Amino acid sequence: MAHYAKVLSGKVIKVIVANEQFFETFTDTEPGDWVQTSYNTRHNQHSLGGTPLRGNFAGIGYNYDSINDVFIPPKTYNSWVLNTQKWDWEAPVAEPTDGKKYSWNESTTSWDVVE
Repeated sequence: MAHYAKVLSGKVIKVIVANEQFFETFTDTEPGDWVQTSYNTRHNQHSLGGTPLRGNFAGIGYNYDSINDVFIPPKTYNSWVLNTQKWDWEAPVAEPTDGKKYSWNESTTSWDVVE
């Protein structure tokens, strides 16, 4: 089975699972384009060691960048920047790796310790 995302004006509006033979004969009269996506692709890595497909598994609300042929999740916070190696959003400051739990504070653009 394969997964397909319905893209309208650069936004994913629907994701379906379909047999590839069925999909080849599938007729859809609604506006938008169907683009194959891989359930096993996240952060431009294939979880089973294969070749990643289109950066990320598409989800409703994701953007489809047709120039780079990738699905990009919704932006997490306004200050975060797109990592074009992983095709995902990252904080402008790396999260500390001291073993404590942190949450992002958008108003200070920094990580706060979670008590």
